[in-house]
Amino acid sequence: MVEQQQQPEVRRPETVTMKLLLEAGVHFGHQTKRWQPRMKQYIFTQRNGIHIIDLQQTLGMLSKASEFVKSVVAGGHEVLFVGTKKQAQEAIDIESTRAGMPYVNHRWLGGTLTNFHTIQLRLTHLQQLESAKASGGFDRLIKKEALKQQEELDKMNRLMGGIKKMSRLPGALFIVDPGKEKIAVAEARRAGIPIVAIVDTDCDPDVIDYIVPGNDDAIRSVKLITSRMAEAVIEGAAIRKAQQALEEKAQEQPEPSAKDAAKDAAMEKAAVAAAQTKS
Repeated sequence: MVEQQQQPEVRRPETVTMKLLLEAGVHFGHQTKRWQPRMKQYIFTQRNGIHIIDLQQTLGMLSKASEFVKSVVAGGHEVLFVGTKKQAQEAIDIESTRAGMPYVNHRWLGGTLTNFHTIQLRLTHLQQLESAKASGGFDRLIKKEALKQQEELDKMNRLMGGIKKMSRLPGALFIVDPGKEKIAVAEARRAGIPIVAIVDTDCDPDVIDYIVPGNDDAIRSVKLITSRMAEAVIEGAAIRKAQQALEEKAQEQPEPSAKDAAKDAAMEKAAVAAAQTKS
């Protein structure tokens, strides 16, 4: 009889509560004159000309989005973090790096998803420049040429550094402010890639698969929700690792011989016959 293997315990992240959402200012939307009517169902009220987001819905939808992100990573796919506005750049960098996921936090390059082959060629060039610098290749160039190569390397790292290890299309996107990241949203929809996003009261929720209604302008709000997405990624990665360990363990176990199989079948047959006799 094969002993059932237990999966390693996964550390549970801090639960996002209503109090945390309030302290981070997640409930503050945009001015009422700048609202998107399709966000009406997620708005609780308005105060001093500012829409107030219904945090009860935000809590539930954040949990749903987190579970989806976790399932994507557990299935062996990556989640691309996207946020190029100033308030999101640091959180996107820190949290995606912590979770080991690719990210874009400066400018979205057109074709990142829909023309990924060309992007891969540029990434290969970036890796070649980094290898040349690491091996001292820049030192062998004249000063002007070395500066030119360094400037190109810095620019490419700024624009593509977050995705230079992304070898295939991601399984999902997490976006801060889909209104600003319209090109990324359009490419993801065209490529059939699901989108999770922080959706403020001035954004169209209909183009997002997993909506998290919230303030996308406050740094603390963006940080809180982005960190929860990163935790979901880490949870999914732990599940994936545990699954792979079980699969490897199962492959290492020798298959039962024909003699053992015949013996087990005979014992099972005898047990059935005994049970029938008692009945």
